[in-house]
Amino acid sequence: MNGIINVLKPPGMTSHDVVDYIRKQLKIKKVGHAGTLDPEAAGVLPICLGKATKAVQYLMDKKKKYRANIKFGITTTTYDKYGEIIKKIPTPDLDEKTVFELINSFKGKVFQIPPMYSAIKYKGKKLYQYAKEGQNIDIKGRWVEIFDIVLVDKIRKDEFIIDITCSKGTYIRTLCNDIGEKSGYGAHMSQLIRLEVSPFIIEESSTLEDIYDAVRENTINKFILPTDVLFSEFDIIQIKKSAEKSVLNGNPIFAPGLKDDIENYKIGTIVRIYNDDKFLALGTVEFDEKQNRNYVRIKTLFT
Repeated sequence: MNGIINVLKPPGMTSHDVVDYIRKQLKIKKVGHAGTLDPEAAGVLPICLGKATKAVQYLMDKKKKYRANIKFGITTTTYDKYGEIIKKIPTPDLDEKTVFELINSFKGKVFQIPPMYSAIKYKGKKLYQYAKEGQNIDIKGRWVEIFDIVLVDKIRKDEFIIDITCSKGTYIRTLCNDIGEKSGYGAHMSQLIRLEVSPFIIEESSTLEDIYDAVRENTINKFILPTDVLFSEFDIIQIKKSAEKSVLNGNPIFAPGLKDDIENYKIGTIVRIYNDDKFLALGTVEFDEKQNRNYVRIKTLFT
């Protein structure tokens, strides 16, 4: 059983809880998730099965889209509504134009310091474990990218809904806290839903109830998407049937084993490797100086 299920993670479960649930329902060992969601957050959580678990590294690099509620005037230890309140500042009725200009100032590359209450590991131990013990760790900041940030709605005088499209490693809780700091009132994230982990969107996600029913009705395959849906941006290279064994052994493929001409490809280009309709691997186009021609080096096998 190989492929990816676009799961709608419910609030109240960790991402690992969802993996355990899928593992038990489908009775398979190799199950992994791409991109941790906080326990109280909901939304898209791609679950990789079998040999598709090799795709987790590629899914982690995909753009992600979130919908968050940001509430001004209250700052917390965890940067969300579940932490202890550090600071309260009376907040006026904020107008949408002011908030629009404020959030848009965070578009582009921004420097973030991850929250102490996070699953990032430091010396083999998760940061939130240090936080619960009252220890402060000097956390290294990192650059992330906010590709787009949109003001969706104003729901209270001090609370707004925003949509964020961002790079991997972005903490939306940190973003809300940083926006609050810049506003002068402080803020925290009061709700979070992940709308997309490209190419998976929330409208096409499956609930755990859907999966439970499908297992019992023996229709689970309708929820399992082929691994190569992740790689539609890469060109397809067809190999000859005689070269499949060599590909599966991880050997480079030269012109005699290829159906397609790769001489015009830029060196380093990532390609999808197929034998007819069968997706075998990702590869990169390389140059062989001895033969004075291009070849395909196997990057990751998926079969």
